[in-house]
Amino acid sequence: MVTGKKPKTAPNVVCVAQSGRLEYEALLFVASFAAANPGYAGKLLIAEPQPGPRWSGDPRISAPIRAALEGYGAELVPFENRVFGQSYAYGNKIEMLAALPHAPFVFFDTDTLFTAPLAGVTFDFARPSASMRREGTWPEPPLYGPGYSAIWKSLYDRFGLDFAASLDPAQIDEYWERYLYFNAGWFFHADPQAFGQRFLEYAIAIKSDPPEELASQSLDPWLDQVALPLVIHSFGGGRPGKGLTGLDGDVSCHYRALPLLYARESDRVVAVLEGLCAPNAVKRLLRNYDPLRKLVYQGKGRKLRALFDRDALPRREQMLRNAIKREGLWLR
Repeated sequence: MVTGKKPKTAPNVVCVAQSGRLEYEALLFVASFAAANPGYAGKLLIAEPQPGPRWSGDPRISAPIRAALEGYGAELVPFENRVFGQSYAYGNKIEMLAALPHAPFVFFDTDTLFTAPLAGVTFDFARPSASMRREGTWPEPPLYGPGYSAIWKSLYDRFGLDFAASLDPAQIDEYWERYLYFNAGWFFHADPQAFGQRFLEYAIAIKSDPPEELASQSLDPWLDQVALPLVIHSFGGGRPGKGLTGLDGDVSCHYRALPLLYARESDRVVAVLEGLCAPNAVKRLLRNYDPLRKLVYQGKGRKLRALFDRDALPRREQMLRNAIKREGLWLR
């Protein structure tokens, strides 16, 4: 039956990976995506930084992991670091955008697992957004000012943006959630080149010539998360709507670190992780990564999980991290 409706766009899904921890996370990422999205119509992309003057060594993914990623249907996309690199690896998620195909994209951090089809998420690629699974990590206003409003407004003014339109009127003045702030664990837009060019432009300007109101603020490691809301707002985007609740929900889980996954995530996420790690073909690769070897294959993750009540976790992530460290199981 012809309905007259246009088919939903299957965006390209991309993460950034390189040698070391990220390549193991990327293998779990693509394995979980392939399992949750059989026959996916878009591309599954792994952006990979290339050797150059901004790296002291070779950042490329090892050959065995590369073969495994491609076996799950992922396509590796090389990109050059012209601005960031080893000194600020978070900048990879900015610079890689220029190398992506010209099509709608969704970026995810590698420390993400998929537990349901991405088709369950409704994207409006003309209105970009990003993850709200965040805490008030930036800025940290000094005792005698400037406060949240002055700091954020100085950035919106710098780029000619409407600061007032970015505010959440449901939140009180000088409370951090009133201001547009995301975790950069996922974000999306219709045009990776346009989005990436502006993201890079804003990040460079903030880093090289910050407004006076930022004099007491650290930009490392927060630079990407400072620039991201400005970029999203500049393209007419904002806080995610109801159609995106599956991200950081039933569809995807940004676990951030394997000990945190075991301590706080759902039974479903733990089952997905351990199921992905079970086949011998991936076990031979994943057991080379110390946190997976100890937490999954030696069962220490389950012992860690038993120490925490998921219904009564510490309010702040740092408190949870400290509790895990006291157990000697903060493994990364």
